[in-house]
Amino acid sequence: MKQTFGKSERLCNLHIIGRLFKKGSPEVQTFYNYPFRVLYIYAPETPPTLPQVLFSVSKRHFKKAVDRNLIRRRCRETYRLHKSTLVSLPPETRPSYIAFLYLAKEIASYDVIETAMKQSLKKLEKLPPAFLKDQSNS
Repeated sequence: MKQTFGKSERLCNLHIIGRLFKKGSPEVQTFYNYPFRVLYIYAPETPPTLPQVLFSVSKRHFKKAVDRNLIRRRCRETYRLHKSTLVSLPPETRPSYIAFLYLAKEIASYDVIETAMKQSLKKLEKLPPAFLKDQSNS
């Protein structure tokens, strides 16, 4: 598999981004893995061929765009290099839409971001989809 991060993998749809950030929505799952907060949605009815991903860095903590861009670049690069395990899962069992929110108040080194990204992707791999949890409870 190619280690690319193309346009089809970027989450650009405003409707889906709105669903992802909707407060109290039952379809959105989340977990924390410092320096990230990870939000994700399963869409078993129409899964995209590859998971669509969004990276967000707070303007409140990093006033300069140069700093925000540096962090985003590091996050995208670590995702690009380590996404293969997530992509190898069947489309119906992996999250369709993922948002990585950078929470740290300082610029983390590449090594810190890479370690956190690996752990986050492993956790996403192992989590059972929410729609399967709901069916088992019924």
